[in-house]
Amino acid sequence: MKPKIYIDGQEGTTGLQIYDRLGKRDDIDLLVIDTDKRKDVTERKKLINSADLVILCLPDDAAREAVSFIENDRTRVIDASTAYRTVDGWVYGFPELMQAQREKIRTAKRVANPGCHAIGFVSLVYPLIALEILPKSYPLTCFSLTGYSGGGKKMINQYEHEKTPDLYAPRLYGLNLRHKHFPEMVHITGLKRAPVFVPVVDDYYEGMATTIMLHNDYLGDRQSAHTIRDELAEYYRGQRFVYVAEELGSGYLNSNWGIGTNNLQITVSGTDGETIVTARFDNLGKGASGSAVQNMNIMLGFDEGKFLD
Repeated sequence: MKPKIYIDGQEGTTGLQIYDRLGKRDDIDLLVIDTDKRKDVTERKKLINSADLVILCLPDDAAREAVSFIENDRTRVIDASTAYRTVDGWVYGFPELMQAQREKIRTAKRVANPGCHAIGFVSLVYPLIALEILPKSYPLTCFSLTGYSGGGKKMINQYEHEKTPDLYAPRLYGLNLRHKHFPEMVHITGLKRAPVFVPVVDDYYEGMATTIMLHNDYLGDRQSAHTIRDELAEYYRGQRFVYVAEELGSGYLNSNWGIGTNNLQITVSGTDGETIVTARFDNLGKGASGSAVQNMNIMLGFDEGKFLD
């Protein structure tokens, strides 16, 4: 029997992309709510409890409400909001995080899909800490450049239909230094000192480049850009969607790399004295819908790359 999948909130940017990916498949039964009943609690409860797996693409409070609708011990959940990413009992949905993570996801009832800025940050910082290169107390700084699609329908409409002069240039935001992805960035990596994190949105639709900056003399013994590249390459060796560029960065790194794929590429740049490490990926792919489909595939026993480029 085909597993039944329901996307609660499929009309949003992430939900639509997940629906487009899953709508092509004949190995699942995709449950669809009538358009005029999207906000009907009774109908949503019915579909949620009929599904083997529910993917929530909702604001935080609505995601919490949707989870409360579950009245059985069978329905599994992937939540794409920030509501559960630091909550006990929920598994963080980054399969490449560490060796045991896929098995945790495979057997989980509740999976929290990572945030887009956060997955870039975690993909760099977690392994560097695990490899004892980056101390947990390091005074870390990070900037993360994203296309405007990450802001959802309202921001997309601003850039594409209501454009004002300030939207033609990159814009720093989250200037209180507590962006909504900040809690999971600290929680998942285990940092003991809060990083300085500044996101930047620019005048292009899709793609992300998340960069951390390091002084090598504050790291583990005798590190350089070359040794950091080699260690990260070994950490992610054999991964299907996450890999490290073979050469140190030079010239330019475009932030719209990998569009339409679930790939995440890490590029290490620098010298013996200073290093920057950059994760580039599609903010709507590995940073959102791609991750959700990858996690769903793992949870349901499919090939994890099925219908993912």
